[in-house]
Amino acid sequence: MEKEFRSGCPISSTLDVIGDKWSLLIIRDMLVKHKKTFKEISDSDERIAPSILSARLKLLESYKLIFKIKVLENKKENIYLLTPKGISLTPIIVEFSLWGTDNMREFTKIDKIEGLNLDKSHIIKAVQGGYNGMVNTFS
Repeated sequence: MEKEFRSGCPISSTLDVIGDKWSLLIIRDMLVKHKKTFKEISDSDERIAPSILSARLKLLESYKLIFKIKVLENKKENIYLLTPKGISLTPIIVEFSLWGTDNMREFTKIDKIEGLNLDKSHIIKAVQGGYNGMVNTFS
């Protein structure tokens, strides 16, 4: 299904999908903090409103960055997981973290993230490996 974008520019098209205030934070919480349910994601530090979270989850699902499955014990509850396409955003999440740590401290209190002084490729592999390990418990 072809989607409407502002232009054919890959940067613009990417921003149309993940450039809003919430999408990368949702992906961060899923990828790094292993949040899987609507409640877990909505309980993040940024306190996303339920209506916005619902809309963003639907958007991310429509672009195949995430998918949902039903909880076996509770058929009313969904578990949201990243697709390989969603997991491939790890380098962007890492770069945003590094850039924010280096450049935003003078404006606000930035949490110190352990291990950011490591080689980026090691960080990316560790984050992706940790997420894939968590997801394998659902297989």
